[in-house]
Amino acid sequence: MATRRRHSLDSGVGEDMSSRLPRKQRLRLYAAPLHIRHKHLAAPLSSELRQKYGSRSLPVRKGDKIKVFRGDFVGLEGDVTGVDTKHYRIEVAGASVAKADGTQVPRSISPSNVMILKLKEDKERNKVLERRSKVGEKRPE
Repeated sequence: MATRRRHSLDSGVGEDMSSRLPRKQRLRLYAAPLHIRHKHLAAPLSSELRQKYGSRSLPVRKGDKIKVFRGDFVGLEGDVTGVDTKHYRIEVAGASVAKADGTQVPRSISPSNVMILKLKEDKERNKVLERRSKVGEKRPE
């Protein structure tokens, strides 16, 4: 039996989605490459950061300070200790559950349920923020 050839859009996820079919949407989500998955891990910025950087949301990174708005850990503020691009989840310091033997295990949280309060800034992220802040400006002719 011949193997199924994948279309070039099978692994691409983004604004130029070519289908409304849920099964194809799921396929593109689950088969997305890492650089696209990174974009899906975006969380909204706090109002102060929104004013400062002129951007509504950014991908969450390890070291960012966030606040949880939905789920079992509502109101928790903590640093992001890990980002799981495979499962589209993040781990936050303080968000853990006890196992039957009493040991604490980190509980992953969806980035859509958190808000970024403070960014961990580095060279790459500063470049992204600078690029995004120029979006609304007019270019000199």
